[in-house]
Amino acid sequence: MRVLRGLCAAAVVAAGLVVPVQQAAASPAGTEPVYDFAGAVRETVWVDVGRDGDGDGKPDRVAADIVRPAEPAAQGRKIPVIMDASPYYSSLGRGNESEFKTYDQQGRPVGFPLFYDNYFVPRGYAVVLVDLAGTNRSTGCVDVGGASDVQSAKKVVDWLNGRATGYSAKSGGSKVTASWSDGGVGMIGKSYDGTIANGVAATGVAGLKTIVPISAISSWYDYYRSDGASFGFDPDGLARTVETRNGGQDCSAENAKLAKGATANGDYGPFWAERDYAAQAKNVHASVFVSHGVNDLNVKTINFGQWWDALAKAGVQRKIWLAQTGHVDPFDYRRAEWVDTLHQWFDHYLMGLDNGIEKQPMATVERQPDQWADQSSYPAAGAAATTLRPHAGSVAGVGTLTTAASSGTASFTDDPKLGEDAWAANPAAASANRVLYSTGTLSAPLQVSGTSSITVTATPSTSSARLSAMLVDYGPATIRNYSAGGEGIKTGTAETCWGSNAPGDDACYKVTSADTANVGYTVISRGWADLANYRSLSKESPLTPGKAYSMTFRLASTDHVVPAGHALALIIGGTDGDFITGPAKAPKLTVDLAKTSVRVPLAGTAPAGPGAALPGTAVTSVRNDPRLDLR
Repeated sequence: MRVLRGLCAAAVVAAGLVVPVQQAAASPAGTEPVYDFAGAVRETVWVDVGRDGDGDGKPDRVAADIVRPAEPAAQGRKIPVIMDASPYYSSLGRGNESEFKTYDQQGRPVGFPLFYDNYFVPRGYAVVLVDLAGTNRSTGCVDVGGASDVQSAKKVVDWLNGRATGYSAKSGGSKVTASWSDGGVGMIGKSYDGTIANGVAATGVAGLKTIVPISAISSWYDYYRSDGASFGFDPDGLARTVETRNGGQDCSAENAKLAKGATANGDYGPFWAERDYAAQAKNVHASVFVSHGVNDLNVKTINFGQWWDALAKAGVQRKIWLAQTGHVDPFDYRRAEWVDTLHQWFDHYLMGLDNGIEKQPMATVERQPDQWADQSSYPAAGAAATTLRPHAGSVAGVGTLTTAASSGTASFTDDPKLGEDAWAANPAAASANRVLYSTGTLSAPLQVSGTSSITVTATPSTSSARLSAMLVDYGPATIRNYSAGGEGIKTGTAETCWGSNAPGDDACYKVTSADTANVGYTVISRGWADLANYRSLSKESPLTPGKAYSMTFRLASTDHVVPAGHALALIIGGTDGDFITGPAKAPKLTVDLAKTSVRVPLAGTAPAGPGAALPGTAVTSVRNDPRLDLR
């Protein structure tokens, strides 16, 4: 069964085509679907990016597939562009249903993945889907977030503004101008695609009015590494994946550069600095609408947190949605509200409609599956950095977490075969492989909103050591089952349609629903580090066994309410086997409690003394491998 959504009743015909030809509505109510989607112009322009990444002696050209209503140009009017630049249009596909681009026998684009063209083209927008260099019909090579990737999309923005050269063919051809474009561009995309939107915005390119990064990277270092520790996979593997089914160009030399630049030791160097968009946020002029799952273990949430904070410092107008999901598009967990909000966002920033979207609450957060709350800001108003310290208790390695000063030591032995579920189970019991400190049962809720950090002072027994830390909400809850295959959603068989249909390009997608799980604890923030980077992330320092070292590292950004009756706990361990690679020889680590603390952005009163003791908890979960493809 298909349910049509997002079309004027008078404009719907049996095939879902929009027939009327008239000027798009330009009122605060929003643009209306008045243009003929079936008769839209579909074309490909190859844009010169001014590089020769594949070393064939010719400048690389990226393919920009365009669909736009025919009527505005015929009336002498120019229109804005919604653009999604991706490496996945012929390799892994886009969206929950893994859609690919399709073409007719003459090579003209027919099938455009996702609903953007179906919904927005009838409303007077052009939609442009760009193949990153080295992918699908573009020449050149991928460089995983570097200059080639970013220029692939930036040069298309330039072309839409008359500053770059486009051609009618991949090689040779005649010059093509975007005479139909008003120069205004909004970039959108999930994961790698949204990451490119971040990267292009960080160049400050003129004409880019807004971006909508969904589950996107802000620093590629934080996708592959964490404060000196490695997640065990590298960018050259991703490059080889997305370069499949391209034009046959040889990208082995570029891939070798990727392998060499991403050093295995986890140090932050020039390779990663080139791909650090958060460090370049001062250049951003576009508004930014961020969406991310707080349980995303693929593009980990530090990426949205550090990007958001950097944008705030730069005074960028911004909005954020945070879901309980993993790596999931909001179209697949809150479809109607997402399409409506996205419509308002683009109408305001690209069409110039005064619809009030910029005055709506800045943040919308999913508190329980399908239960959403608006906030005036993110981090939440009233959230203040609060220092909590671990205190020894009557059980070895188990104690309390309060704002008071501490003393003493606690020890554990690193076991790289174990991970967070083993550490979190049985919080009241001693463990040889972690230490755990809890507020005890809270008498009032505490909201963790923002990015936490931890300072650990530890003495290793060997010359190399890893550190992992987690903030855990202990107490029964129903959450989205982000560890399952759908990462918090289930996909049904019925469909809803969002826009107009045309032969080979329909607007209909399978309905999704929340996949939930009942749990006894929830990990709300995580972080990992290599203790050898205690002085600098740019260079390891040798560790002397038996000597104490202090290191501060970040925990993942989040927004989570720990209810009254639950407890907030800090767990410190060595190698988290679910995520990071271990040291050459696993050490015993002795933690100096007086010089160890966690700094948490809290709204609510932090405990100055211990609450009631935690009950024993034995809850495990089946976890997905976080080393996912970046879709």
